[in-house]
Amino acid sequence: MSLAHTAAEYMLSDALLPDRRGPRLKGLRLELPLDRIVKFVAVGSPLLLMSLAFAQEFSSGSPISCFSPSNFSVRQAAYVDSSCWDSLVHHEQDGPGQNKMKSLWPHKALPYSLLALALLMYLPVLLWQYAAVPALSSDLLFIISELDKSYNRSIRLVQHMLKIRQKSSDPYVFWDELEKARKERYFEFPLLERYLACKQRSHSLVATYLLRNSLLLLFTSTTYLYLGHFHLDIFFQEEFSCSIKTGLLSDETHVPNLITCRLTLLSVFQIVSLSSIAIYTILVPVIIYNLTRLCRWDKRLLSVYEMLPAFDLLSRKMLGCPINDLNVILLFLRANISELISFSWLSVLCVLKETTTQKHNIDTVVDFMTLLAGLEPSKPKHLTHPACDEHP
Repeated sequence: MSLAHTAAEYMLSDALLPDRRGPRLKGLRLELPLDRIVKFVAVGSPLLLMSLAFAQEFSSGSPISCFSPSNFSVRQAAYVDSSCWDSLVHHEQDGPGQNKMKSLWPHKALPYSLLALALLMYLPVLLWQYAAVPALSSDLLFIISELDKSYNRSIRLVQHMLKIRQKSSDPYVFWDELEKARKERYFEFPLLERYLACKQRSHSLVATYLLRNSLLLLFTSTTYLYLGHFHLDIFFQEEFSCSIKTGLLSDETHVPNLITCRLTLLSVFQIVSLSSIAIYTILVPVIIYNLTRLCRWDKRLLSVYEMLPAFDLLSRKMLGCPINDLNVILLFLRANISELISFSWLSVLCVLKETTTQKHNIDTVVDFMTLLAGLEPSKPKHLTHPACDEHP
């Protein structure tokens, strides 16, 4: 065995990917990075603001302070605070003998509305986890495995070609068999390509993804409506007039008709409202960007894997409308690029392919590795069939 053939065998052996068996791909990402950020912010920020509201309420004591008459005892003053906080209704004169009431219940419901908002924002995450993740994980496991296996098959094929060329005493026979194999497409393993082509006709994943982001936009709009309708009207109202002349106290003459109370936690209410508006205003462009990514193909990832035999989705123009399951799978393949060991090898080969002087003879990784192993990727021009020499 010559040193050239030995070096070629070593090079091809090093190019083979390790066989990953057993518990593998434990770190598979089943959420896109931006989706994960949206989830943490949309769900976490209401919980954080709710903790702030509860902490401020516990540290400050009573959330309101009423200006009770001076003849009231301490217990009577405490009763006024408790009664006004329970009712939380502002009384004002709307005209002669007319009394207008306005409820201030959003102050009391602030922590619970934030909890409800967090639960509402978590519903799209649950939808994705139960409706899309099981099918997506199986698709990714199969596709990642097949991409790496297809790369390894190509390298083993070049190893086999090198052994046949070394054992063959007649180069004409070797090149005739090689050209016949290329013509009959023996080097191609079309299972993966056909599977991906089928995914173009499937729309379950993309429908779930669209529904997830649409629900986020819908719930964000609902949050805006809630804040605008209920919070804006009482946003600057720090004091309100409370009436405690109800029940047994309705006929008491020494009890005033209205008692002025002050909301001690108005600043917290304002901070929470403004923070919620700011946070979800920032999230809206991110959610819209996530949706727009479904309108274009990740052709860079596909172009790298065009080096594999029978993976010519781009060159054969098999890509149609990008709103299908295949585009969603490509986005998740990009997010799990660290699990695709073959991607780094094929990326290097793509760069080397652009610099080689025989671009017209190199289409796949088989052609390129054949060239690196010391074989011509196609039949040399100086080799002609013996029959041609006998009949010039």
